[in-house]
Amino acid sequence: MGWIKRNLFIVVGGTLALLLLGGAGFFIYYGWSRNSEATDKLNEIYGKLQEISRQKPAPGSGKINNTQIAREQEKQVRDWIRSSGKYFQEIPPIPAGGGVTKEAFAAALRQTIDALQHEADSASVALPPKYDFSFTAQRSLVRFADGSLGPLTVQLGEVKTISEILFAARVNAFDGIRRVRISDDDTAGNQSDYIDEHPTSNQQAVMTPYVVTFRSFTPELARVLTGFASAPNLFIVKSISVQPAAAAGDASGVGRLPDQPMPPVTGKGGLQTVLKEQLLRITLEVEFVKLLPRS
Repeated sequence: MGWIKRNLFIVVGGTLALLLLGGAGFFIYYGWSRNSEATDKLNEIYGKLQEISRQKPAPGSGKINNTQIAREQEKQVRDWIRSSGKYFQEIPPIPAGGGVTKEAFAAALRQTIDALQHEADSASVALPPKYDFSFTAQRSLVRFADGSLGPLTVQLGEVKTISEILFAARVNAFDGIRRVRISDDDTAGNQSDYIDEHPTSNQQAVMTPYVVTFRSFTPELARVLTGFASAPNLFIVKSISVQPAAAAGDASGVGRLPDQPMPPVTGKGGLQTVLKEQLLRITLEVEFVKLLPRS
């Protein structure tokens, strides 16, 4: 008891740190659980549709025949799809509407990038200098590659949504987002804006990959995962890579930092601080799932 009284500040600080780490772990687990639940629901829908497509009901006799059973099963699946629609909301393209002109997209691109930069500043999220959110190749263009305007409006809307999830989590620094190449203009752009992957699809949905890198502490990471899990759009976090920001060559003074840790006690009877939160550099591989139109 005497030692505790002499080192009450250390004991209280250590206890609070353990509680904060426990809370961060809970939020990370909660985000992963929501992500897994959405994936399981999607797989269940796929399984039911495949099961129905393999069935070949033939007319029977009696009050209920095979054809009627098949219709009832199809209705159940369609009802399930409609009830799951809240997990698969589409992200509006920017600008919205069909027949987008090059002038309209160029103006919308500049406005969106400026708005994201202001949102980052308001959330105290550090950005790279003059960052264009992976649209460096298109930012200064007035003419765009043939057939690229439609896909670019879709990507711009998805990039905006992903970026705002990180801003809402108040990460310390947003290092960048990378997307797939969809235009001939992308071949001449900053190659660090892109990933060497392509969207994948099946009979039900299209999965578009993105890679986002940011710096934060564990509570902000937990809020990012929770943000993806609770979004009305279906995001699947495919992988997480975490390393100390200092090991990645980052300056620890960038972005918001919490109160500095208490210096170690070196006097008689004191203990050195062993629990110390550090800034992390985190890379997430994220897929956006978009359901295909159904007839």
